[in-house]
Amino acid sequence: MRSYLKVLDFLYSQLPMFQRTGPAAYKDNLDNTVCLDVMFGYPHRAFKTIHVAGTNGKGSVSHMLASVLQEAGYKTGLYTSPHMKDFRERIRVNGEMIPEKAVVQFTESFRKKNEFERLEPSFFELTVSMAFDYFRTMQVDVAVVEVGLGGRLDSTNIITPEVSVITNISFDHMALLGDTLPKIAAEKAGIIKKDVPVVIGESSPETSFVFEQFAKRAKTRLTFADEDYQAGYSMQTLDGKQSLNIRKNGELIYPDLKLDLLGIYQRYNVPTVLKTIDVLNEKGWNLSDEIVRRGIVNTIRNTGLMGRWQIIGHNPLVVCDTGHNPAGIRMVVEQINQMAWKELHLVIGMVNDKDQDEVLSLLPVNARYYFTKADIPRAAEPEDLKAKAERFGLKGECYPIVRQALSAARSNAGENDLVFVGGSTFVVAEIL
Repeated sequence: MRSYLKVLDFLYSQLPMFQRTGPAAYKDNLDNTVCLDVMFGYPHRAFKTIHVAGTNGKGSVSHMLASVLQEAGYKTGLYTSPHMKDFRERIRVNGEMIPEKAVVQFTESFRKKNEFERLEPSFFELTVSMAFDYFRTMQVDVAVVEVGLGGRLDSTNIITPEVSVITNISFDHMALLGDTLPKIAAEKAGIIKKDVPVVIGESSPETSFVFEQFAKRAKTRLTFADEDYQAGYSMQTLDGKQSLNIRKNGELIYPDLKLDLLGIYQRYNVPTVLKTIDVLNEKGWNLSDEIVRRGIVNTIRNTGLMGRWQIIGHNPLVVCDTGHNPAGIRMVVEQINQMAWKELHLVIGMVNDKDQDEVLSLLPVNARYYFTKADIPRAAEPEDLKAKAERFGLKGECYPIVRQALSAARSNAGENDLVFVGGSTFVVAEIL
């Protein structure tokens, strides 16, 4: 049997991987996914699922839903991507990562079975199959399954869930999903299935009609979370939590709802979670208000979520966040502007297939920049990023590795300053 490290080497280096190589690893069909599902005996049919797509917020929503289900006593699987520190973060049961032994066993089983099939799956296709197989082995009651990219052609899209969730739509992965919001929405709407209720997190004149058309064709019920739920004033509590007042149709129903996830953008994610829970309760899941409160306040503890406005240092305050597209960066900048700091230091790295100009145009001019790159082939060179940033009035220096950039920022910052690390999920992953 291969060791775990050798298996990781096989997964990372011998399979096409979007994280590493970008669009070249994207498959425009579900053929391999279906063949893998047959190869392992249709594991996704052994448990109930909740499917979560969207441009931003789908990770937070997936983890909050999983946490609530765990608090309710359901044995809960959780499949997300990408990982921050450990490959096994992608596949969890009740918050516990898949064991190394199970990763090895599945991969060896695939290699043996594939001697006859000769499939050439991508990293993501095989990882999804691994997750479904593990959830069946662990006999989970339900799995929360986060879409990797898009929806219609995503490897997760063989499931028929209890509810389909689409958080929001904004510009990201346009080369693959389309260059207009309706086109992107149509790709995300590809997870909508016949008779499966749909929750859309954020309504928009540019995209709502797309979801309504898809739901009508699928003969299923569609609801927009933000039409029912509103998250009011938020504040940080003395114990380091975030508190929201949640209204439903104008009535205050969750006063002082505490979250252990920081970041003001959670005010958009929580209504999506609550509306999804409403749908589940209509189907008999019995998720009480008390269970919801416990689940949401214990999301990090129950699921291990990292990288969402995560505080990683004090004096100076050091924060990281995985927001990496224009909509995500807008939320990050809004959060930065609401905080008290003397001087601002931004450690920034990006990937080549993102809209760098759009993101850079949103970043604050009144900051000192530390341009860097994650250790992946897709990463933009710091010198190129600096040259583009200067066109938007952003000034700083280049650093070849993320930790060197962060070290420089910490050294230059005073105790009342703010150091932010982001621009790419992979930059955040390296400093965690």
